[in-house]
Amino acid sequence: MSATSGLRLGIDLGGTKIEGTVIDAADQVCSQRRVDTPQGDYDATVAAVVDLVQALEQDVAVTGLPVGIGTPGSVDPRSGLLRNANSQCLNGRPLAVDLQSAIGRELRIANDADCLALSEALDGAGAGYASVFGVIMGTGVGGGVVIDGRLLTGCNGVAGEWGHIPLPWARAAEVRSAPRCWCGMDSCLETWLSGPAMTADHMRRGGHELSAHEIVERAEAGERLAGATLKAWLERVARALAMVINLLDPDVIVIGGGLSQIRWLYSEVPKVWAQHVFADQVDTPLCPAQHGAASGVRGAARLWPGA
Repeated sequence: MSATSGLRLGIDLGGTKIEGTVIDAADQVCSQRRVDTPQGDYDATVAAVVDLVQALEQDVAVTGLPVGIGTPGSVDPRSGLLRNANSQCLNGRPLAVDLQSAIGRELRIANDADCLALSEALDGAGAGYASVFGVIMGTGVGGGVVIDGRLLTGCNGVAGEWGHIPLPWARAAEVRSAPRCWCGMDSCLETWLSGPAMTADHMRRGGHELSAHEIVERAEAGERLAGATLKAWLERVARALAMVINLLDPDVIVIGGGLSQIRWLYSEVPKVWAQHVFADQVDTPLCPAQHGAASGVRGAARLWPGA
């Protein structure tokens, strides 16, 4: 059977997992699957995506579905090669071309944070707002911009690339201890705001190597060192988002990724960012992603319009 009924297939290619879904014209999930990402192996990663597409099409008994793929990094609009992915085996490779050849049809590919922003702007926490800035904070940090329901990519294909801007309004101690990012630059937001960054900051303060989740749990239990780490992280998030407000002034900011579950983000960050926003009053809503961990894969499918 050929593709009908507005069915679309989305793939979220992550560093540890590859998630796939099929949604219908009403954006309801018809099938979903998840597999582990082959580590450091480009060819195996391409094969895993192809296998997942085929399995999802078997689930819904429809072939030839439109396929959208969310990836770390972005496709260089000139060379067609993937770049800036923290899954570094993908960098410098023609991922879109190789997947199109293997799957046997045209596909659409976008940055994973762009996919999250698109999903949330269309029918998530950003629905009804003219401009949405979507944030991913987890193993890495990224962002995407949606204006009037359309994803903004920019002439260089890097619109919303929030994770690789230096930490704004850096304190003297932050300048002295500025971490080196995998991209080769110092003090990128990813080195301050990601889950591994919170772990590294806690260790610089003399703490044990703990996950971000464990640090937050200990902070909520009253442990002073963990509390100091969490407070510093929230304050840095506030500075980073204040910069976004000063530049874009989006109607809403939506946060996804594993760290979006930290409830203190939504009460504490707005208290701090007002110190840095160039306005007398800051009314920007800050919301968790309504679709949670599924936002990215839903957005990938919605790179194709429904019927």
